[in-house]
Amino acid sequence: MRKSHPVRRAVLAGAATVSGIVLLLSLKPASDPGSAQAAGQAPPAAAGQAPQGGVNGAVTGDAAQTQYGAVQVRLTMSNGKITQAEAVQAPKGGRSDQITAGSVPRLNQAVVAAQGAEIDAVSGATYTSAGYKKSLQSALDKAKASTGAQQGSGDAQTLTGDVAQTQYGPVQVRVTVAGGKITKAEAVQAPKGGRSDQITASSVPRLNQAAVAAGNADVDAVSGATYTSAGYKKSLQSALDKAPAGGGSSQAAGSGGGRATTQTLTGSAAQTQYGPVQVRVTVTDGKITKAEAVQAPKGGRSDQVTSSSVPRLNQAAVAAGNAQIDAVSGATYTSAGYKQSLQSALDQAGG
Repeated sequence: MRKSHPVRRAVLAGAATVSGIVLLLSLKPASDPGSAQAAGQAPPAAAGQAPQGGVNGAVTGDAAQTQYGAVQVRLTMSNGKITQAEAVQAPKGGRSDQITAGSVPRLNQAVVAAQGAEIDAVSGATYTSAGYKKSLQSALDKAKASTGAQQGSGDAQTLTGDVAQTQYGPVQVRVTVAGGKITKAEAVQAPKGGRSDQITASSVPRLNQAAVAAGNADVDAVSGATYTSAGYKKSLQSALDKAPAGGGSSQAAGSGGGRATTQTLTGSAAQTQYGPVQVRVTVTDGKITKAEAVQAPKGGRSDQVTSSSVPRLNQAAVAAGNAQIDAVSGATYTSAGYKQSLQSALDQAGG
């Protein structure tokens, strides 16, 4: 039998030792992030999740007018996540009652599931669905603006004004505000059809430029577009009123060593049997210091009802500090619309 050579045995032993060391090193746990995930550790949060510290409370969208009536959506949010959606206005009367009852609950559920406005229309409720989505987007715009204000006054906010009705059609303005300055203005609704197309095409771009240049709603009317200009300015002011504390419409007032934060908030227009009601409130340190109706029923008997009821409703709002006020006798519809618009204004303050 042939003997193994001593030198050969030494070489084989050394090779075995090196192989063992390499094997041990290969078994060392990896420390890179990819390996940690492969080992079953939780991966980083996925993009698009609601950030902590987001919007909390109720946010009410603008009322969207449809062929069968107004639709208005209110969202309840917690840390930027939609926890509830509801329609505070929806078409009613006759066939509309059945359509609303069948479609609105499904739209509400879809919003909570989607966490946004990318929801499908309900079959057989095309107009209601379209109005719902439009008001929903308005509510989300307000929530986004509120979040932007919390993150810093230098962040951009998107603010959509209320729809202003004119003789030739609605006008609605959306502005982008950064650092308290208007950086962009656009009309998301404007009169259209026939002569209105030409007037809108020539006047709206000029009004947009004027809003950015002025930084507020004090812009001159465009010659030949009186009604469009008036509606534009009204909706623009409404958008600026919705800037949360720290935004363009808030003011700081010093008294002694303290600073009081004042906001002007305009509620959505509430449609009543006799005409729209829209309320604007001034809130200082969370307290209503002034209330006024910027729209109220008018014409014929409505003039008398409005003149006697609105001042009393204004006083009641300041005294109560919220929308839980009594209706004025003989002004049931005006009172109901007033309270609805007032609540919409207070929702914008998170109150």
